[in-house]
Amino acid sequence: MNTNQNRIVAISGNKSAAMGAALSRPDLIAAYPITPQSSVVESLAQMIAQGDLNSTMIQVESEHSAMSVVQGAAVAGGRTFTATSAQGLALMYEPYFRMSTLRLPMVMAIATREMTSPETVWSGQQDAVSVRDAGWIQVYVENNQEILDMIIQGYKIAEHPDVLLPVNVCYDGFYLSHLTERVEIPHQPAVDDFLGVYHADHVSLDPDTPMAVDPLTSGEILWRYRKGHLDAMQKALQVIEQTDDAFEQVFGRRYGGVIDTYKMDDADFVIVTMGATTGTAREAVDVARSLGMKIGLLKVRFLRPFPDKKIREILSGKQGFVVIDKNVCFGWNTGVLYMEIKAAISELGHPISSMPAIGGLGGADISVDQLVTCIQVLVKQGSQQPGQLDTYWFQ
Repeated sequence: MNTNQNRIVAISGNKSAAMGAALSRPDLIAAYPITPQSSVVESLAQMIAQGDLNSTMIQVESEHSAMSVVQGAAVAGGRTFTATSAQGLALMYEPYFRMSTLRLPMVMAIATREMTSPETVWSGQQDAVSVRDAGWIQVYVENNQEILDMIIQGYKIAEHPDVLLPVNVCYDGFYLSHLTERVEIPHQPAVDDFLGVYHADHVSLDPDTPMAVDPLTSGEILWRYRKGHLDAMQKALQVIEQTDDAFEQVFGRRYGGVIDTYKMDDADFVIVTMGATTGTAREAVDVARSLGMKIGLLKVRFLRPFPDKKIREILSGKQGFVVIDKNVCFGWNTGVLYMEIKAAISELGHPISSMPAIGGLGGADISVDQLVTCIQVLVKQGSQQPGQLDTYWFQ
């Protein structure tokens, strides 16, 4: 790695997403502004206007149109990018679902926030987790450097011939999108070498070589599409690990692949996070350990494909865990990540205490002190009797 060619800057998460997209050299960008994502596409539009980015920016009238436009460009073999949040993501759901099931690789940034109603524009993860089963790969990142790096890695993963699926890079609205942090911007030639040139050999919009794209499909054939899609998701688990390894070789940074851990070697209890809360949770782990509690941290990076085997390995032999969700799973009185992990550990074969915890809704803070208190509840109650504990609400 030649760090002398890299730039160190202080930029927001949205600017980090824009820089990651620009470094990946998209052929076409289409997006509609929505809080807290707007400055992503504003930054890209400015780069194009100033001649710093050779890409086509299409101004559309809605998020539905934005996804439809990039979909057409992807069918034609282009590398594309867009970004959205909340109601914008909901509005584009029809072509969003089609993007993945047509196996069209691309990257879309989601500056996550609450869904209305009650009316709110503040941080949360409800928008992104609500579309987790629409066939996209979803990575949830912790800081602004990870935003930039995962935009780049996202293209490498999406365009891999064993995957060919679109990728969401999800980051907490306002807490990251508008937060300024130190970010190292890679040298453009290094990114070019890392990504290579994308060739869409599996689909083509070319009058000289006609191809039927998205024809009316019978049930006798549709199952093949769905099975192939699921197979690609499972192959993506390995591609994600390989991509993280390759990224470290070139840029000197790695993120652990599908999961990351902190102080897990001797931990009896585990706090599980996804997204920007992870940094605060690391501090809480240090405080809790100073108070005599053997607690470790499991950071779930990819919600889709879900790393169930890795999670089982980490939680095997532990006394208990708490999952910090910045969303709710309607109908289950828990958060989404908690339910995913409960399903994953159903094969453990031994009792383990588990506690769903919900906080950070509507942009509310989750402090170190609050997390330490939550850990204390887990250790006290989880040590007494295995099983699911009552949902812990951060108030």
